[in-house]
Amino acid sequence: MKHRLLRVNELLKRELSTILTREMHFDGVLVTLNQVDVTPDLKHAHAYVSVLGAKEGQTAAMAKLEENRVVLQTALAKSVVLKYTPHLVFHLDDSIERGARVFEILQQIETPAEKTE
Repeated sequence: MKHRLLRVNELLKRELSTILTREMHFDGVLVTLNQVDVTPDLKHAHAYVSVLGAKEGQTAAMAKLEENRVVLQTALAKSVVLKYTPHLVFHLDDSIERGARVFEILQQIETPAEKTE
């Protein structure tokens, strides 16, 4: 990946994260912006969001993000100067939950040395 694209990804992640914490409030869940991937033409930005909380809260948080997408894009355009303001596309990122599940499974597996003792 090009260095410019990496810098734009990090810039959008930092600014969008700041906008989310300052402008939006989510009830009963913790919303974290994990990663932003911008297409090479800088017209679309895929934002991967992790939502910790109840399943209903995850659905509500993603719906709220989608409802306020235009507002978030407008705030992003004011804080980041690019030729095009990227069209935001939000994706639910469950990698933290999957990683925790893998860690639980690994802890449940006994090593051969523990069985012989």
